Amino acid sequence: MTEETGAAAEGADRVWRTAAEEVADVLAAAGVRRCYTVPGESFLELADAVEQHSDLRLVSTRHENGAAFMAEAEAKLTDVPAVAAATRGPGAANLAVGVHTARQDSTPMVVFLGQVTSDHLGREAFQEVDLTAFYAPITKWATTVTRADRLAEVTAQALRVATTGRPGPVAVAVPGDLFGQRVPSPRALPGAAPPRPPLSEDDRDRLAEWLVAAERPVIVAGGGARAAREELVAAAERFNVGVYTSWRRQDVFPNDHPLYLGHLGLGCPAPVLRALEEADAVLVVGSRLSEITSQTYRLPTAAGPGPDSPVAQIDIDPDQIGSVTGVWLGAVADARLALDALAALPAAAPDRDYSRAHHAWERAATAPADAAAHPGGRMHPWAVVEAMRKALPEDAVVTNDAGNFAGFLHRGWTYRHPRTQLAPTSGAMGYAVPAAVAAKLAAPHRTVVAAAGDGGVLMTGQELETAARLGLPIIVVVFQNGLYGTIAMHQARELGRTAGTDISGPLDLAAYARGLGALGATAATPVELADALAEAVSAEAPMLIDVRTDPDVISPETTMAGLLEGS
Repeated sequence: MTEETGAAAEGADRVWRTAAEEVADVLAAAGVRRCYTVPGESFLELADAVEQHSDLRLVSTRHENGAAFMAEAEAKLTDVPAVAAATRGPGAANLAVGVHTARQDSTPMVVFLGQVTSDHLGREAFQEVDLTAFYAPITKWATTVTRADRLAEVTAQALRVATTGRPGPVAVAVPGDLFGQRVPSPRALPGAAPPRPPLSEDDRDRLAEWLVAAERPVIVAGGGARAAREELVAAAERFNVGVYTSWRRQDVFPNDHPLYLGHLGLGCPAPVLRALEEADAVLVVGSRLSEITSQTYRLPTAAGPGPDSPVAQIDIDPDQIGSVTGVWLGAVADARLALDALAALPAAAPDRDYSRAHHAWERAATAPADAAAHPGGRMHPWAVVEAMRKALPEDAVVTNDAGNFAGFLHRGWTYRHPRTQLAPTSGAMGYAVPAAVAAKLAAPHRTVVAAAGDGGVLMTGQELETAARLGLPIIVVVFQNGLYGTIAMHQARELGRTAGTDISGPLDLAAYARGLGALGATAATPVELADALAEAVSAEAPMLIDVRTDPDVISPETTMAGLLEGS
């Protein structure tokens, strides 16, 4: 047998499949279960391969923005990457908002971007955009694949990058002619994830000694502690340390625990911040100390790096340590392993009393007594949250949109159970409804409720059709006040007048929901809302509740009239 015939025989024995089929196998082997998309002509074979794969599900959405939000929400809920796919140009642009959300929220996610065919690249072909350059600033890694036989390998690498270190999104642009090309097996399956770094014994002992010696220590816990909830509680109790949760990460610590000090969100009340301002030791765990969490980079206060700083930081990403404030100790470690190591020490913590600080949060999270009897034929937002608390189970998954209504939700909803909050730290509007769709797909046994304003719900509310088509009984509560409320509040405070923030209405959003195949109800009183919520909880279809709220009640502390009069 000649060398040529031997090679031919070997090639005949190999299994040849499309590059898209190989990609689908790589995704399934990594635990991916869904791909969210608006089908496009640039990735026909990928959509088909996902649809045909026994372990994957193709979820067709009504807009690429919704698809990206769904993938981000599923990954945030499960810690397993979800996939979003979009076609070139407009599709990729629409997808970008959700990808940016994943980047700011440290959510593992892989997006496939169909590109123009290889022979047309660089010629300003129809809908051509340099997708690698476009996505580079909002992803951990963005790349363009140029060979079909490398696509499975790059997919495996994308999954590793998305899930190691600080998690985040990865974008893979693929010329449209590559997915259908036949390539040889065996496929490139994902390798084992690298071990998570533990806390060194020296750092553990130094932190333990520091926490015991401090008079007023606190912990600030962020999204990096989401998978370490039990360990966080154990460490806080071991050292008797109060715990704050970072912006929109309220479910990482039980809010009814006596050591819970509050949520470092927008408009955080001064009494809630007092324990952080007065702390002589601040341990930051799994939080990047964003602008909002740090209260505009004001807290925690550090005199500078080194021993004079009252701040220590544990993070999986070395780039986050000390990036916002000086620290005396920075440890690159997995939050769960680090907190578990601290909790295991036989520390003799002082008898500190956090009851005053905990009660300060409880008072801030309590609705005013007259909220339920609000005059004027529109509901007080506090009363809406109170009705939700009475009607919905404690372990309901709550997805929330951007908007001034969210201030009441952040204060009024008590997060007692893990993985019950899906909220974008990026502040992206339109998140809630798509996120609820994904949460119900990933956790069908959970009650899932989306809270949104009328501005946000009309950006992506069409995904109610996706929920209805897939038979997903999600609940959508819309706080309809006829305003882009957050911007109106800023305008009134800064300028003394508003511009472009009125939304025509009230709109019949219940009819809008029914037109998309969902159930719909309207509520303007607590009784009407209670009845609608009871129906929604037992319904076997998605249901939107259009709650008419007072536009004057713009935040838990202020009214529009008060802002305009005081300007």
